[in-house]
Amino acid sequence: MSETPAARAPRFVAPAQAAELLSIGVDEVISLVLAARLRGAQLGVPARWRIEEASIEDYLAEESETSRRMALWRQSQEASFPEVWGISSAQRR
Repeated sequence: MSETPAARAPRFVAPAQAAELLSIGVDEVISLVLAARLRGAQLGVPARWRIEEASIEDYLAEESETSRRMALWRQSQEASFPEVWGISSAQRR
């Protein structure tokens, strides 16, 4: 079964829809497009911003990974404090 061109075509949503999905403002969505963190284009006549739906998923995955890494970093910093201060976990109890 071959993939049709319509199945490969990217789907686009309005900035307001993207903003709702991301729980941010429309202006922030446009800023993310201009910063190349979301893929978007001005389509139609008159030209209106449209955001590629797949880029929203990519952005959320990237933000989730960043949060995960920050949480791991914070855990590693908390775990290293006893070594910095010379207190072992057995001495704290």
